[in-house]
Amino acid sequence: MKPSIDRKNGTIFQVVPMTGEETNHQCANLSIDYSFTQCPFGQVLIAFTGKGLCSILLAPEKEEALKQLRRLFPASDIREAKVNRQPFVAKLFDEALPFENQVCLHLKGTPFQLQVWKALLEIPFGKTSSYGAIASHIGHPKACRAVGSAVGKNPLFYLIPCHRVLPSDGSVGNYFWGPDVKKAILDWESAVRRV
Repeated sequence: MKPSIDRKNGTIFQVVPMTGEETNHQCANLSIDYSFTQCPFGQVLIAFTGKGLCSILLAPEKEEALKQLRRLFPASDIREAKVNRQPFVAKLFDEALPFENQVCLHLKGTPFQLQVWKALLEIPFGKTSSYGAIASHIGHPKACRAVGSAVGKNPLFYLIPCHRVLPSDGSVGNYFWGPDVKKAILDWESAVRRV
């Protein structure tokens, strides 16, 4: 897959699909390091494999977030990192703080899900799209429900901006973290964009 760009400062997010070997036996061949840190919407768990970022979870409760990470990667070697990820997370939420290098997103998903997530990365900051527009963009105009399902399985809170996808009726719609969080993110992006 070609790189995707989702920031005004030109940061490149390289989508690297996990291989069959990495996902075999419930991801037993993966080692994952995680950290807890803060973002504008609360505490997050951020996790990396040796190849790149694999998960960002909103984590109001640490134990529940860890359970969720283990459900995503059931047999992986998951351990807490001794690395401070706050500077990395700060750059995700601040358009003025560029990443020095491209950011590798090491993602577990079907080819269709990866295609949808890559399309989401192309939605500009402060803008929105619809399920139908995403379906058309990836060449499957009748696959709105499948797009919705893939959007709901997005493993990277905020970074893959599934919050920017709205139903065609203009409502906030569903969101894995709840409609109040989605509305808060959209309002925040809109306010930051106006500044």
